[in-house]
Amino acid sequence: MRVAVVGSGPSGVYAADALVSQDDVPVEVDIIDRLPVPFGLVRYGVAPDHLSIRSVRDTLDKVLDKPGVRFLGNVTVGEDVSMAELHECYDAIVLTYGASRDRRLGIPGEDLDGSVAATDFVAWYCGHPDADRATFERLVPTATSAVVVGVGNVAVDVTRVLAKTVGELDHTDMPQHVFDTLAQSQVTDVYLLGRRGPAQAAFTTKELKELGELVDAEVIVRPEDVELDEASAAVAASERAVGRNVDVIREWSLRAPEGKRRRIHVRFLSRPVEMLGDDRVRSVVVERTRLTPEGKAEGTGEMEEIAADLVVRSVGYRGTALGDVPFDSDRNVIPHTAGRVERDGVVVPGEYVAGWIKRGPTGIIGTNKKDAVQTVASLLEDAAAGRLPQPGRPGGIDGVLDEHGVRAVTTAGWRAIDAAERSLGATRGRDRTTIHDRDDLLAAGGV
Repeated sequence: MRVAVVGSGPSGVYAADALVSQDDVPVEVDIIDRLPVPFGLVRYGVAPDHLSIRSVRDTLDKVLDKPGVRFLGNVTVGEDVSMAELHECYDAIVLTYGASRDRRLGIPGEDLDGSVAATDFVAWYCGHPDADRATFERLVPTATSAVVVGVGNVAVDVTRVLAKTVGELDHTDMPQHVFDTLAQSQVTDVYLLGRRGPAQAAFTTKELKELGELVDAEVIVRPEDVELDEASAAVAASERAVGRNVDVIREWSLRAPEGKRRRIHVRFLSRPVEMLGDDRVRSVVVERTRLTPEGKAEGTGEMEEIAADLVVRSVGYRGTALGDVPFDSDRNVIPHTAGRVERDGVVVPGEYVAGWIKRGPTGIIGTNKKDAVQTVASLLEDAAAGRLPQPGRPGGIDGVLDEHGVRAVTTAGWRAIDAAERSLGATRGRDRTTIHDRDDLLAAGGV
């Protein structure tokens, strides 16, 4: 059986692993990605200074060496090859291309210059080949005050990168142009805004605590922001992770000012309602909120204006449609039952989905493994029952790519890119430096 996995992030690699690790039916898997390199948001979404989390790449990388698994990078499904052509080449297709776009705030002034999506900012400092270098290399050195909207781990990552010294980041694999830009940063104040209270925030304690351990940045929390209502206090008392977060934030509220060069203002019960500016965002109007009995945030009418010439919106990722594949535009996912893609409630033969594009941007990296295993179980069940359509193209995907003049980066090409990045890092005393330019990646990969 031949299976195409579209997307090489954790869910895609876990799906490939599950397929080739079973013994019921021999399987060959091609992991197809539009980028020349694998691993998706593990490479381009996890903060470069979180080395332990990024090390999951090593685990994923081993799957690419398993018999029956092949990586095909630099191939865009919907442009270089159609879904119809994939069906001609494979018994089944597993869509695992993730949720890579940002959610919007929907407030006036959101499109002002200087207002950016966290997805784009993270892509820039991680060295994504499609990152908008010009924008961030212009904005970061000229900003003095930044507002980060959101209280998930990505928002904390963005805040930490803006508040750290370059010396604290020097051990990472960030591209050199990112170091050079951050070294020019004039940011002295970073405001991290959450519309609800500390008991409702989505970050994990480990990531949160790091904000209070930076060399030249101190955390400032208003005492009133850690005054919990009865329901929040009950949650903090009953859920250990929430209680730990509240304890960290409460301790911050008791700290005396240290006089460090940068300040991180962690604000709860605060929601942006408008961005103001001229040729660039200059301030954010923030409304004080309160929690309803249902735990939702409602406005109080009390307004504050925070000076900011950089605003990073970090209120979630969303999935996007792929060609004629069924798509739920309300939930931004591909509709399915147990991983089987459905159109109007009817299963599409041979199409499956896993990961964020299946369930939305929830869970941790490991969540994708269980999710992928469920999808693969459905696929194998359908194969055993004879429900998969039969591919009819003898030349397979290689013949299609040849016809379209597409040169894919194979597993061997990725190994060459990996070696080139390690060599580049060694020139500056680092384990690796990310190659960010697509042409350079392709050249290193022999394409």
